[in-house]
Amino acid sequence: MKAPSIAGPAIRVQGLKKSYGKREVLSGVDFDVAPGSIFALLGSNGAGKTTTVRILATLLKADAGTASVNGFDVATRPANVRESISLTGQFAAVDEILSGRENLALVARLRHLKDPGAIADDLLRRFSLSEAGARRVSTYSGGMRRRLDIAMSLIGDSPVVFLDEPTAGLDPEARIEVWNAVKELAGCGTTVLLTTQYLDEAEQLADRIAILHQGRIIVNGTLAELKQLFPPAKVEYVEKQPTLEEIFLAVIGGDDKSDATGTTTGGRR
Repeated sequence: MKAPSIAGPAIRVQGLKKSYGKREVLSGVDFDVAPGSIFALLGSNGAGKTTTVRILATLLKADAGTASVNGFDVATRPANVRESISLTGQFAAVDEILSGRENLALVARLRHLKDPGAIADDLLRRFSLSEAGARRVSTYSGGMRRRLDIAMSLIGDSPVVFLDEPTAGLDPEARIEVWNAVKELAGCGTTVLLTTQYLDEAEQLADRIAILHQGRIIVNGTLAELKQLFPPAKVEYVEKQPTLEEIFLAVIGGDDKSDATGTTTGGRR
């Protein structure tokens, strides 16, 4: 089912600030996310990505600034925000004792939806888990668990989904499985805010990419727009386009010795 659309941005963040004691994590964050798009919030560990998501999901209060999700202010209308969203954290929140189908049906029952079995079967099909639906989740691979976790977040047709580093710790094949699941979300009209450290992930999935560095959004645009920030490549026989990794390191001033994946290489050459 296609998620309902709203007038204006699906997510709007203006001047968001948050500190823990004397440590300022967010120091004036601004961005908008268009309905039905995938927006990647890219940054290194400790950049403030998860803090931003927790504020938008009403799990944490901002010190200053405003934010709205699906047209509802997160501070003054948190119940409406929670009705509008699903949140998938950094670790799959699935019950390993139950089967995949039982996990999905349980969430559907908790949301008081009709025919939870049919809902479970539909999501198993959509996320290519039908053959494994009757198996205990303890037998699933990492990619299968993550796909099941994302499928569970879809129950109730939330118009906005937050995915906080959904492929952290997964192998390359499992990451591709999750990427396909995220594309499925956006294809149904769902607005997706994705946080990630993986530069290729943002490059593969996002309609727009914002780089969060030292508590601020230092660049925000499409991949094509971000590539314009990088100095033109030297042309001999063919032009070498900059990777997102090169753009990331260039716009943050190169003060991080390693890239956002924790290595000194990476990205696509």
